[in-house]
Amino acid sequence: MTPAIRSVLVCGASGFLGRRIVRALREAGLSVTEGSSRTQDFQRDLDPKTWEPRVAGFDAVVNAVGILRDTGARQLEPIHHQAPAALFEACARAGVARVVQVSANGVDCGDTRYATTKRAADEVLLRLRAEGRLDGLVLRPSIVFGRGGASTALFMALARMPLLILPRAAVQARVQPVAVPDVALAVLRLLQDGGPDIVTAVGPRALTLADYLGELRRQRGHGPATVIPLPDLPSRWSARLGDLVSAQPWSSEALSLLEQENVGDAQAFARVLGRAPIPVEQFMEAAWASV
Repeated sequence: MTPAIRSVLVCGASGFLGRRIVRALREAGLSVTEGSSRTQDFQRDLDPKTWEPRVAGFDAVVNAVGILRDTGARQLEPIHHQAPAALFEACARAGVARVVQVSANGVDCGDTRYATTKRAADEVLLRLRAEGRLDGLVLRPSIVFGRGGASTALFMALARMPLLILPRAAVQARVQPVAVPDVALAVLRLLQDGGPDIVTAVGPRALTLADYLGELRRQRGHGPATVIPLPDLPSRWSARLGDLVSAQPWSSEALSLLEQENVGDAQAFARVLGRAPIPVEQFMEAAWASV
């Protein structure tokens, strides 16, 4: 039986999800230590021995570190796979009772570098769980909505436009966006209560990307937009142009992620939360206003 969780190290505490997770844990009375790029280097800290003194004495660790794509200074393989693998092994050696890995929905079947590197770290943690060395749990959110998120910034910018030219495959694929407060609450619940090895964090309703943008437009007080599907070849050209500008979220990785179905079991997620997830119709009130 896992002891009560009181002290938690949150890696990636200064990021979009990390900040909300830290707040949720502290509001619940947990003692939280914030790990950030100032104290932890996921690009270079790839040895469990580096992590052992950092995790020693904590009841639990949350890994909320993530990037969308490779840049000159930050690479997916060490940040998503090698450093987390070292972190998880160090937690097992140091006797950390529970670890929550914030991954992403769809990485189990995706073939992008984002998906394969995230999946590799998930598999390391799940293997440690299967071996009984620690209680490892993987949280896989769908598209997360909230102020400060890279994907949210992209969708909010698109939602301002009365004419939308979107990749045809992305227009047709379904998404099941989840509000950032629900992701933070899920981490809290998993730390406190444990749960299944993999939890998919999704909102109550699946809808196409075009319908999602339409709902965001409605909440901003705008009427429906005209949507023009962009053929595959021009879509890929635009994504490759986005690859050249690392400061914005549009890229080949983003296109690949949007082209695949991103849905899950909302009832199973509700059981983890202890309530229904926030519906997309309330995102602006519940998640955009939450900073």
